[in-house]
Amino acid sequence: MSTNINSTEKKGSFFQDNQKSVVFILGGIIVLILLYIGYQKFYLAPRAEKATDAMYKAEEYALIDSLQKKAIEGDGAFLGFKEIADEYSNTPSANIANAYLGGLYLRQQNFQEAIKYLKKYTETGSEILDPLIIGLIGDAYSESHDYKNAADYYKKAADKSKNSYTTPLFLKKLGLVYEQLNENKQAEEAYSKIKTEYPESAEASTIDGPLARVQAKQ
Repeated sequence: MSTNINSTEKKGSFFQDNQKSVVFILGGIIVLILLYIGYQKFYLAPRAEKATDAMYKAEEYALIDSLQKKAIEGDGAFLGFKEIADEYSNTPSANIANAYLGGLYLRQQNFQEAIKYLKKYTETGSEILDPLIIGLIGDAYSESHDYKNAADYYKKAADKSKNSYTTPLFLKKLGLVYEQLNENKQAEEAYSKIKTEYPESAEASTIDGPLARVQAKQ
């Protein structure tokens, strides 16, 4: 009986002694939640809308080879992808701007800048876009003759989303860089997977030649 009273007294004593700190912590959590909601509603949402509005001109420029520099840097009146990515960070448009920048730098054969911006891209859950961006990193490494890193990214891209468009595309590229690394068994596995698992794909229609080539090397 006395044990229960002591226990109750101890509990009461604890909460009394720490009441101020408990209230302070709870108040801090509530403030943080309110700040987060305000940040999302009053800061991120308007910035996202502004970023979307800023994107259209840069996207137009990106489609014209002679205007790619303006797509990246802007033209004085409209923002380029680089400024959109910096000024509107944490928005979907900034994320897509990083993808555009990576692709444009890749086309200009500026492979290190391509890798830099493509790695800034945050996955969106898209079954097509996400593996394509990973695969572009593989392209940049491949063009830089860094075949080991290229193989790693092509494998990630092929495994990212199982579909008949991106998977066979990156399996073939994976096989090609394995050949550069003289890893012909792995190349054969990549090519064979295209033939057996994606027989209707465009890559499957031309895979017999590369498959025979690596088989002959073993």
